[in-house]
Amino acid sequence: MRRTLALVAGACTAVVLAGATAYAMTGDRTPADPAGTAKLGRAAAPVRPDAAPAAPRGAEAAAPVAPAPKGIGRIIDAVGRQQVGALESVDSLVGYRAESDAQTFSYPGADYVKVHFDQLTMLPGDYVTVADPAGTEVHRIDSDPLEVVDGLLGSRPAESDGGRWAMSVTGDTAVVTLHRAVPDPLRLQEAAGLGVRVDKVARGFRDSEQSAEATRERSLSRTGREESVCGSNEARDAVCYKSADPAAYKKSKAVARLLINGTELCTSWRIGAANRMLTNNHCMVTSSDAYDTEVWFDYQCAKCGGHSVFKPTKVWGDKVLSTNRELDYTLFTVENFAQVQKYGYLTVETSRPRSGSEVYIPQHPGGDPGQIAMASDKDGKGICAVDDPAYDGYGEDTDVSYYCDTAGGSSGSPVISRATDRVIALHHFGGCPNSGVRIDLVYNRIKKLL
Repeated sequence: MRRTLALVAGACTAVVLAGATAYAMTGDRTPADPAGTAKLGRAAAPVRPDAAPAAPRGAEAAAPVAPAPKGIGRIIDAVGRQQVGALESVDSLVGYRAESDAQTFSYPGADYVKVHFDQLTMLPGDYVTVADPAGTEVHRIDSDPLEVVDGLLGSRPAESDGGRWAMSVTGDTAVVTLHRAVPDPLRLQEAAGLGVRVDKVARGFRDSEQSAEATRERSLSRTGREESVCGSNEARDAVCYKSADPAAYKKSKAVARLLINGTELCTSWRIGAANRMLTNNHCMVTSSDAYDTEVWFDYQCAKCGGHSVFKPTKVWGDKVLSTNRELDYTLFTVENFAQVQKYGYLTVETSRPRSGSEVYIPQHPGGDPGQIAMASDKDGKGICAVDDPAYDGYGEDTDVSYYCDTAGGSSGSPVISRATDRVIALHHFGGCPNSGVRIDLVYNRIKKLL
């Protein structure tokens, strides 16, 4: 599906601009917040509400499950995260007991590489970087704590929970390097129980694999799931609206791409001025999910229909504050919140949407750079608009429907009113019509947390 979308007129391909600022990541996870000439139209996105208590680290947030209304199970059963990559098993030591302080992981044709450590035990002052070969994108990871067992220096697995993911590197090659505070020419540190080991790598699909995934998606559509592109795909690169609709373009900056567990995608967005993000419950349920989720801001094309994208600002998800399956929403926070505040935030409409209201949907369909769905050839006026404001989602009358074009990976996008530039729904279902959970229902459950 990503390959199909990339070929649509007005969609750029993800060739990242060089010379961007390098990233930094610390191993310690602490909460960042203590508490165009083409025809331009507009599109929408749905939502799912229901709150649950904040999840303690490693524990699941409550997610009550309501029975599906009659007749919609075929859609609900097919909804999930968009697959965008594969896992590769490896067993590679870096530094200390290894022959070299650097190891290269290359998967020709992949659009990203993300390494996973099952051991990160280093001397104080030592650290690891994961970078692209040119060194334009660099992520730093510090040591896990050392332990003394029976008088000997020992180690424990990274984060004591099966390992730690590094932030992904854009492109098909990642270089993992151990940086030593004190040189060890005699290799005396090998006997100290130190070690850095990569046990698996997540990498983006190659073109042929993307085509196979698109074929699988089409097969699903013939067995109970319709495509989410309704008619011709009229979603356009967000930057195409920079002059034509500056308000919509500005709002799209608050929308982020999620990379979940290294291989799956959804969309999310900032709700309000505080450190709060909203996505679907079917994308993220627990704080453990959030810890392993990358949140990419400003992953957008530099030019309408061009081939270059801005290098995104990447932060980690942090804590799930509220989640509910029937309303299909999850409210969560991110680490290093200060890094993404500049991209702005969205506000919500607290009144129920009305039929015919014009909408647009900023999104990351198939994980592509940001797009906006604003026009629809399935609407008599050629616009994206609310078709049914009392549409059945996981519950009766919980959704609004529309014919705005979406795709796998668009789950969690905001459906925004063109009249007020406020969110009216949280997109979650395809099916033509597509639908989103009414944001007024979600807001009633989370307003005290905002």
